[in-house]
Order: sequence, then structure tokens, then C-alpha cells
Amino acid sequence: MKLRTIYQHTLLALLIVSELACSNATQKGSESTIKPVIENEGVKIAYDDTRTGDTTLLFVHGWGINRAYFSPQVNAFKKSYRVVTVDLPGFGESGKNRQSWTVENYAKDISAVIKTLQLKHVILIGHSMSGFIVLETALTNPQTVLGIIGIDNFNTYGWVETPASKKETDAFFNMARANYKKVVSGFVNQTLFAPSTDSLVRKRVTEDIIQSDSVIAVNSLELNMRYPADARLKEWHKVLYLINSSMHPTDTLSFSKGGINVKMFDVGLTGHYPMIEKPEAFNKLLAQAIKKIKSNSN
Repeated sequence: MKLRTIYQHTLLALLIVSELACSNATQKGSESTIKPVIENEGVKIAYDDTRTGDTTLLFVHGWGINRAYFSPQVNAFKKSYRVVTVDLPGFGESGKNRQSWTVENYAKDISAVIKTLQLKHVILIGHSMSGFIVLETALTNPQTVLGIIGIDNFNTYGWVETPASKKETDAFFNMARANYKKVVSGFVNQTLFAPSTDSLVRKRVTEDIIQSDSVIAVNSLELNMRYPADARLKEWHKVLYLINSSMHPTDTLSFSKGGINVKMFDVGLTGHYPMIEKPEAFNKLLAQAIKKIKSNSN
């Protein structure tokens, strides 16, 4: 009886030790996969991070959409690079709890992502309005950012707003504030799609944009247009890489005249969303641009 009791106690002790070991291992495993919370001035930033890779591709989406638009690029590049995608505050799953939606504020958001995730050797890739955002981010993080790649943006350099064009722009924003869904839906369908754009892409983009917070969407777009892009480009002393659609031709001559070094990759006739409209062709050009940036940084 005494031997049996000792055996039972010993077995129980072994079970306890085993359970504790398993519990600690589970805790350590979960700690290693805990996703850091990223915030800028109290605003949470939703993101995805593949975690591995010496060079980071940080994708920033355009107006009214979200980080899911870069899924074809994540799948294509995650084996070779660390890939991070974010939802800009005000869009997707990120917070909306602030009042200012300037390019400079958004650049601080992306800087918070870089700092929190301790990213190194970063290539910033910005679609549409985020071309200005990645430019501003790069200028404020010169030691970390290797280069920037714009997607269907920076179509011209040196354009000067006239009283007539300002009146037209102001009228658009006034109408958008008064009847967001109707005005913006018309704008999206008239200007952002090519004849070849798939109907599912049209539907997806239109729904995402018109379902955005109207106040944030209008304010962010208007403030983006007021950003002094030409002056800031003068401070970017590296090549500006662009992957643009031929639907709205890029005036590369205007950049040359302004002393801005641009390398443009023409993805062909697509709408404003070449990364999902022609993902394979787009990814090939993106790989070329990344290779150029990496070779220039060595």
C-alpha cells in the first residue's frame, strides 16, 4: 500500500511537471506570434506582416480602399521579402478617432509602422494618393527607406492651378460633401476605370469607396491635393519609380525639365488599379523596380 501511494504521488508529480512544461511552451509559442499593436497619437493602425526577410516591401493603399488590394503582391513577394501592408487611418480596419487627415499625418502613421515593427531596408510602395504619403515618409526616414515606388500616380510635374481649375475642384468637393455617395460614385465610374476593367473590380472599388466615412474620405482627398508635392520631390535625391497605367499617360518630360529623376514602367491599359487588374504584369514590373532600388542602394 505504501509503495502504491509513493508511485501515485510520483506519477502525479510527473504529470504536473509535464503539464507545466507544455503550458510554458504554449505560452512561449504564443508570445512569439503576438502581433504588436501599432498606434500613432492614439489611432490604431491595422496591418499584416509576413515577418521574415531582410528587405521590407511596405505597401500603402490609395483613396477609399484597403490593404487587401495588395493580396496578389503579398503572395508573389513574401518568399523573397518581408511584406507589410497597412490600412491607413480612416479606412479599412484602422481607427478613425482623429480630426486631421493631411499627408503629413499619414506619413507619421507609416513612420509609426516602421518604428514599431523595427523595419529595415524599406521600400515604400504607394498607390494613388499614397504616392505623396510614401514620399513624405521617405523624406522623414532617410536612413531606413531605400526607395519609393508609385502606383498610378505622379502623372506630371510642375502643374499650376488656375482660378478656373480651382473653382472646378472646389465645386466637386462641395458637391461631394452634400451628396457623397451619388457624386463620388459618378466620379469613380467616370474616371477610375478603363473599358477593359473587369465588372467585379468596378463593383469592389465602387462599394469600398462609397462605404467609406464620407467626412474622412473627402477631407483626406482634398488635403492630399493641397500637398506641395513638386517642392518635396526636389528634396528627394533618388530615383522616383513609377508603375503607371497608360489610361492617363505620364508626362515624363515634365519631370525631366524639372530636374526630377523618374523611371517609369508602363503596365499598359488598365484602370486605376493595375495591381488587381493585371497582377502578373504588374508584379513583373514591380520586381524590376525593386531590383533597381536594391542595386542602387548597394
